[in-house]
Amino acid sequence: MAEPRVIVVGNEKGGAGKSTIAVHLATALLYGGAKVALLDLDLRQCSSMRFFENRQAWVAANGVTLPMPIQQRLSDDDIALAAGPEAGQVEKFEIAFVAAREAADFVLIDTPGGDTAISRMAHGLADLIVTPMNDSFVDFDMLGHVDPVTMELQKPSLYSLTVWEARKARALSGQRQALDWVVLRNRLATTEARNRKRVEDRLTALSKRVGFRMGPGLRDRVIYRELFPFGLTIADLSPQVRPVPVSLQHLAARQELRALMHSLGLAAFSGETLLAAE
Repeated sequence: MAEPRVIVVGNEKGGAGKSTIAVHLATALLYGGAKVALLDLDLRQCSSMRFFENRQAWVAANGVTLPMPIQQRLSDDDIALAAGPEAGQVEKFEIAFVAAREAADFVLIDTPGGDTAISRMAHGLADLIVTPMNDSFVDFDMLGHVDPVTMELQKPSLYSLTVWEARKARALSGQRQALDWVVLRNRLATTEARNRKRVEDRLTALSKRVGFRMGPGLRDRVIYRELFPFGLTIADLSPQVRPVPVSLQHLAARQELRALMHSLGLAAFSGETLLAAE
């Protein structure tokens, strides 16, 4: 790839599954043969960085080889950096971002559940923004406001305006390729069909107004939580890598990941290990 592609996983609402999506995207891209640089801008929690630290430890303990991203940390002490002034965070982010672009095919940025200067900067640099949201009006409220009486869409909300500003800045910079924004309906439940339809209808209306595409997220499956302590994803499971028993549910989860990659336009990088038949 001539120019590295910048993917930002963002949503100012906490608990939407950003880090889960980020680590699955990273591992899928790695298995597809891409060089991936990871920046985690949630300086206090660093869930994505912790995931790959767990991965390194598990690999070393079990004597196997797994693909790893380039972990581009902003500093040696991210908690201290988070407590410091924004100017210092911006400086560190700029340095880390330049290094990541020089080393990788994809720069994958996991952002915090809140509005920060470096998160806004990351959105302005993105080629693709991936926004996971839980399938509820609690999460929808960060994207758009609905009338409490009629339930009709009123206007875009805070995070939609953040992406709008990023898109406008990109257009003013003269870049030909428009910013692509995909909203994933994450952790879909099998029940509450009526509420799910209401959310879907409002998302469709909002997508036409602010210009995002809708894609499939990852369902609320135990396997995603089971594998996190090991630093593994469903794409890693193989005859040599099997820390938990494999079931048909895991095969369904693998199909979800493949569908996610296709919806993001990353089908060419959806390579994965082959799961041996039981």
